[in-house]
Amino acid sequence: MTGEQRRIGFHWHLRKVMAAHNLWKSTDLRPLLQSRGVNLSDAQIYRLVTTEPQRISSRTLAALCDIFDCSPGELFEPFVEMRAAKTAQAPSGRALGLGLGPSPSGPIAHRIRVVEDSDGQTT
Repeated sequence: MTGEQRRIGFHWHLRKVMAAHNLWKSTDLRPLLQSRGVNLSDAQIYRLVTTEPQRISSRTLAALCDIFDCSPGELFEPFVEMRAAKTAQAPSGRALGLGLGPSPSGPIAHRIRVVEDSDGQTT
């Protein structure tokens, strides 16, 4: 199968939203979350603020939206990342004893990610 495969990523903007509301420390978020019934440890809140969460409960997301009077789209910005789909697994010429294919001392291929910036330019 050839062609392109859609892969979805996201940008997490909690730190930016907090800064817009003059909240600079992750510990400042704890009492605000607790007052909405969300009890997270300081370490969990720190990770929520500083890294893109792999999972977030709907209750926590709703609490953040209430705290900052924002929509989920202001905290969480999905984007589509295009990449080529996998093709059939064919043996290399080296595996067939033909001396073809990459050698251990040859160049190494690296994956790159192509995304569009806010102006629609590919970077």
